[in-house]
Amino acid sequence: METYVIPILLGFFFALTLQKAGLGHYHKIVNQFRFKDNTIMKYMLTGISVGLVGLYLLKDLGALKLDAVSSTYILGNLVGGLIFGVGMAMAGT
Repeated sequence: METYVIPILLGFFFALTLQKAGLGHYHKIVNQFRFKDNTIMKYMLTGISVGLVGLYLLKDLGALKLDAVSSTYILGNLVGGLIFGVGMAMAGT
């Protein structure tokens, strides 16, 4: 049960901070796609960086074991990214 509760709580609080920062507003999303306002990109890259450092810190402390990552599927990632990007662009309108 703990395996599911902690990630759900972390995701909830990350989404809450996104909402409180106003990153779900129309003008923020549209201006990100127009390359006029990079606030969303900066926020997401900061979140990814903190997560990366946190994961490797937990690994070094012995609290977490990272499994080997299988090779990535370029076509699947490209199609998934395009679907996600189009969905975000449509949601911003």
